[in-house]
Amino acid sequence: MNRGTIGIIVIVVALFGALSSIFITDEREKALVLQFGQIKQVKTEPGLGFKIPFIQEVVRYDGRILSLDTPAIEITPSDDRRLVVDAFARYRIGDTEEKVIQFRQAVGPGGLRFAEDRLASILIDEIRGVLGSEGVTSNTILSAERSALMNRIRAAADEEAASLGLDVVDVRLKQTNLPEQNLAATFERMRAEREREATDERARGEEAAQRVRAQADRTVVELVSDAKREAEIVRGEADAERNGIFAQAYGADEDFFRFYRSLSAYETALRGSNSTLVITPDSEFFEFLDGAGVSGPSSN
Repeated sequence: MNRGTIGIIVIVVALFGALSSIFITDEREKALVLQFGQIKQVKTEPGLGFKIPFIQEVVRYDGRILSLDTPAIEITPSDDRRLVVDAFARYRIGDTEEKVIQFRQAVGPGGLRFAEDRLASILIDEIRGVLGSEGVTSNTILSAERSALMNRIRAAADEEAASLGLDVVDVRLKQTNLPEQNLAATFERMRAEREREATDERARGEEAAQRVRAQADRTVVELVSDAKREAEIVRGEADAERNGIFAQAYGADEDFFRFYRSLSAYETALRGSNSTLVITPDSEFFEFLDGAGVSGPSSN
């Protein structure tokens, strides 16, 4: 092998070694340089890094905010009304070098998968502890106060996860349901409650309708009574006026008035073609029929 070939080999080896000693981290990553399992360097900022080729290795971790879903668990609030809840958390590896080193020491080669298993256990314990604590009822969990409960869970989980080098950013409940065995009883209770409310509403409506009908009937009776009273007054006034007119006419000419009254009596008694009267011939009824009583109206 001549010197030229050896030189080329040396250059290639040197170039390969130089390239192997350089690594790049971007803004989404955190990196550790390990030598025989020992941490020699921590990279938390993006850019170029250097390591010893073949002796040191680079381990990269996702530095972004990650999501973790917890399995559904059954809890028992202080009112003994069991609920099934599942949650999700937002977490990330701490930004400082100490946090990254702590993460590596806590999870070892298991990485994020091992860390998520540990974090899920922490979250489940804190969810049980907070939602099952004294004074927390199912109504509290289902109300607007749930945000305060989630903040308590996040703070407690963040404190526990600090030993893993993790920061818990947020915790939220996804679903809050009743256990399957309680659903039928709950639905039946809700149905009975709604039926009772409907019955009460119908009873109140019927009572109101009865009051309206009674008031309407009373108004009708009052209006009819007032109308009849006014009609009787008008009729009485008319009769009085009529009698006054008759009295005035009678006083003006008594003979004419007698003649008029007799004609009215004849008209009433002798209707139709088969009218029959059985009276004595000298009755006063025939006063103006036999001509004896016809003297004509007075000259007054």
